Amino acid sequence: MGFWSRRNWLTLAALGGLASVAAGAFATHGMAGDPRAQELLKTGALYGFMHCLATFAAAGVMQWGGRPARFAPGFFLAGALLFSGSLFALAFGAPRWVGIATPFGGLSFMAGWAVLAWAAREVDPIA
Repeated sequence: MGFWSRRNWLTLAALGGLASVAAGAFATHGMAGDPRAQELLKTGALYGFMHCLATFAAAGVMQWGGRPARFAPGFFLAGALLFSGSLFALAFGAPRWVGIATPFGGLSFMAGWAVLAWAAREVDPIA
C-alpha cells in the first residue's frame, strides 16, 4: 500500500490534531503578552484541527464508496502544513515573507473540500 495508506493519513491527521490543540493552548497560556501572536496561533490551530478532522471524514467517505476521497487527505494535510504552519511560524517571529505560504494552504484546503464533494457524489444514496 505504501506510505500514503489510509492508516498513515489518519496517523498524520491525529498528530496534526495534537499539534493544533497544543498550539491553541500555547496561544492562551504562552503568548499572553502578544495579542497578534495569540491570534495567529488560534487561527492556525482552528484551521489545522478542522482539516485534520476532515481527513478522518474523508476516510469515512472512502469506506462508503466515494473512492475519490482518497485524494482529499493530501490536500487537507498539505493545507494544514502550509496555512497553519506559516501562521505558527509568523507567531514565533518568522519573517513576513513566510506568509506567502498561507494562501497556498487555503487553496489546498479548498481543493480538498472540492475533492470530498466529488467523492460524496459516488456514495450510495440509499446507504
